[in-house]
Amino acid sequence: MKILTFLRDFVITCVITFIISTIVSYLYSLIVHGTGTIDWEASIRFAIIFGIIFPSVRIIEKRQKD
Repeated sequence: MKILTFLRDFVITCVITFIISTIVSYLYSLIVHGTGTIDWEASIRFAIIFGIIFPSVRIIEKRQKD
């Protein structure tokens, strides 16, 4: 049960982080450099990192509370 919860939280966090980071990298590139390019590598990297960290922190906090 905990693994399914972790995987669900991982997927949700990855998708949200990926969408937000692609939008931010596009806008940054457009505003600062004048070109509308997306840094796909950084977006995927952030999505995976935050997808692992946030659900893990939630599990650790829940264990400490119990």
